[in-house]
Amino acid sequence: MEHENDFEQLFKEWQETTRKLMDRFPERKETFQTTSNIEIERLYLPEQLDSTYMEKLGLPGQFPYTRGIQPTMYRARHWTMRQYAGFGSAEETNKRFRYLLDQGQTGLSVAFDLPTQIGYDSDHSMSKGEVGKVGVAIDSLEDMEALLKGIPLDKVSTSMTINAPAAVLLAMYIVVAEKQGVSPDKISGTIQNDILKEYIARGTYIFPPKPSMRLITDIFAYCTENVPRWNTISISGYHIREAGATAAQELAFTIANGKAYVEAALETGLDIDQFAPRLAFFFNAHNVFFEEIAKFRAARRMWAKIMKETYHAKNPKSWQLRFHTQTGGSTLTAQQPDNNIVRVTVQALSAILGGTQSLHTNSRDEALALPTEESARIALRTQQILANESGVADTVDPLAGSYFVETLTDELEKEAHRYLDKIKELGGAVSAVEQGYMQREIHHTAYETQKAIEKGDQIVVGMNAYQLDDEPKPELHRLDPELSANQVRKLGKVRSKRDQQRASAQLESLRRAAQASENLMPHIVECVRTYCTIGEICGVLREEFGEYTGI
Repeated sequence: MEHENDFEQLFKEWQETTRKLMDRFPERKETFQTTSNIEIERLYLPEQLDSTYMEKLGLPGQFPYTRGIQPTMYRARHWTMRQYAGFGSAEETNKRFRYLLDQGQTGLSVAFDLPTQIGYDSDHSMSKGEVGKVGVAIDSLEDMEALLKGIPLDKVSTSMTINAPAAVLLAMYIVVAEKQGVSPDKISGTIQNDILKEYIARGTYIFPPKPSMRLITDIFAYCTENVPRWNTISISGYHIREAGATAAQELAFTIANGKAYVEAALETGLDIDQFAPRLAFFFNAHNVFFEEIAKFRAARRMWAKIMKETYHAKNPKSWQLRFHTQTGGSTLTAQQPDNNIVRVTVQALSAILGGTQSLHTNSRDEALALPTEESARIALRTQQILANESGVADTVDPLAGSYFVETLTDELEKEAHRYLDKIKELGGAVSAVEQGYMQREIHHTAYETQKAIEKGDQIVVGMNAYQLDDEPKPELHRLDPELSANQVRKLGKVRSKRDQQRASAQLESLRRAAQASENLMPHIVECVRTYCTIGEICGVLREEFGEYTGI
């Protein structure tokens, strides 16, 4: 009791000293907030943690997984260093993949160009000017064979950022593996396959929500039977955050979408523990360091409770939220691009301290162009230095028990549940998307953030503060100007040498399956085998399902 009184006296003295010091610096703002408008206290004390603190914290590898999904986390093995790459032709991208693997990358991550992402061939009128620009152009199985040439698909895990035509790209990957002599049950990786966030934030959708959800659940069912090591969806908050969302909105909207996919799968008759262990998530890492760490910890805890208590999953692997992280592309500046190396390091560190399973670090020049080889190497080296030199991987969840981190984790969870309650009122994520609720919330946040930057209330170093009058011009990556013409020529050769009668028959078979209620994946795989193009396959589905034009 005497010690308690001593502390109370010391605390009163600290408060008075703090008040006097703050009076001397009136230019410093009195209140500080996270991106989610959670007020940051001047000091955090044990009494700010509620009585269920230890129960919510738990142990690493145990429900509710606040401290991580593995008991040993990075002491056993580091996270997967999965650098995102893709540009120009399949052959060029294959060279970059091989370079990154030689430099110590431990997993592939494929970026596709815009025509591929929305299911158009490179010779389509809609593809003009976009072939190979923001990722690799993949028109047919021949391109996928070139992309993965010399890469052992039974040893390398591959992530593909593809959504509306995810079934087609997965089918191509399966067939390339078979041609290497690797059976589907031996390949591992992830397709993003998250169409709801496309409607919300990113825009690379093709079909309306209902047939899109059918394609997703068809993939769940097919992979459960045939490709058991494949992560069938990467439920993505990354692009929601890039569109302007706060950390709490990213957390809430991603989990709401995850619930929608679970419910869609359950409605088809799939058992929760059949497909839930292969669900994966994809989050952003932004600059507000402790908020990001708390977001990752809250996400694991929320998902574990939802899967166990709402959907009654029995397998502990169904409760575990496994996630990939990418550093924040929208935080990078074209001004003083070397500053981006520092931003990326801070963001990567938050993902590691938050317990990510894999990580992509953005390159310094991505606000200007596709990364150069040197920039990509520095981004990878950033991860390798953090893993091997910083000591942050030496113990599990090193920030656990921090009064600030635990309080912030609780506050983010509460704020996310406030959004989830509203989405439930609107009828769930699909209905909320159709009504434009999440889109409006993100637009409002993005607008407020931009205003704060323009007024100087939010400092962005090198852009609205600490500018240089004469900035050096960095060397940028340049695409081959003949790329589009070369890709179109290759596509023409594929069509001329394939068995056209067999290709047409497979496309017709796919059409009949789309008109019925059959699983579409086996038909898409057969179309791919006959070198039907992504545009032809998606064209059949466009004719049967229609196209989504927004709200």
